[in-house]
Amino acid sequence: MKTQNYNNHVRMHPIYHYVLSLLVLASLILAIMNVINALRAGENILQSLTLLLMAMSFIITFILLRFYPLRAQDRAIRAEENLRHYVLTGKTLDPNLTMGQIIALRFASDNEFPSLSEKAVEKNLNPKEIKNMIENWRGDFTRV
Repeated sequence: MKTQNYNNHVRMHPIYHYVLSLLVLASLILAIMNVINALRAGENILQSLTLLLMAMSFIITFILLRFYPLRAQDRAIRAEENLRHYVLTGKTLDPNLTMGQIIALRFASDNEFPSLSEKAVEKNLNPKEIKNMIENWRGDFTRV
């Protein structure tokens, strides 16, 4: 596996992020054009509205298809990082850490994880700032 760092840690799935997103967007645009043409012609209005509703359903499904697994994975990350913090320090993570901060902290090595989590709370660091402060990157190759 390739070494992971701040510059290459974002994971893109080409079929989902490029192909499917363009198809869903194209279906919405074409459905809107179809409704406009049907209204101008005064024909097939019900069919064109049905196509528009289907295109809107595709968009909602497209968004939820990404959203739900990420929320479930966030819960797993919170549990994993809480356990890791407990093993390293004997204490659970500070409850003031946001989910975004915890997700960013997962990339920190065991040596810098406890101190970086304290800094994240004290200075209210955003996830990007946390990731930029990491010196020894711990790759996450299984994120969806």
